Formats: sequence, C-alpha cells, structure tokens
Amino acid sequence: MSAKGSQVSFQNSFPHAFTLASIRAHAPAAPGVYGLSNPRQWIYIGEAENIQQQLLQHISDANGLQKFKPTGFSYEVCAGAQRTMRYGRLIQEYGPVLNRTAGR
Repeated sequence: MSAKGSQVSFQNSFPHAFTLASIRAHAPAAPGVYGLSNPRQWIYIGEAENIQQQLLQHISDANGLQKFKPTGFSYEVCAGAQRTMRYGRLIQEYGPVLNRTAGR
C-alpha cells in the first residue's frame, strides 16, 4: 500500500485478512465503520449496523469490489453521529477507489 494507505487510523483495530474465517473470528456484529484494502490501495470505506454481516456480504458479492482483489479489512465500532463523522473522515484520509467512483 502507499505510504498514505499504510497508516492505520481505525481506532482499536489492527488489519485482518479478508477471508471468511477471519471475518467470522475478528469482525464484530456491531455498528461501525470498516475499510477494505489490498497491498496497493484502500478499496472501500463503508459503514454498517452490523460490521460482520456487511463484510460477509462483500466477500460473497461478485460486484466491482472483487475486481480490486481485497486482501484485508480494518474496522472501528461506533454508532450514531460518531459513525457518520468517522466514515466521512476516513474517506477523506484514504480516498478509497470505490468511494471516489461513487462520488463520495
């Protein structure tokens, strides 16, 4: 990942492998923000009521996300206005490719 992308600003979260087993073992079934990356770039930053459920949906979807071959995820548990604020800030900080193409 680029120097910008190698910094992990997700609070209280270390990067984890983007695999079914790792998502089930490490991603909480709680509200918050999450990010998907590969060794070269941040791919997507999202927010969800249930981080684990959303990551499991991403790994099984055959959408545009998979063409970037995500290999890792990070997350931060937060809710309400804090979640919305963190979501926007993380997108600004990392500029993930799919959030840029979606006009976010």
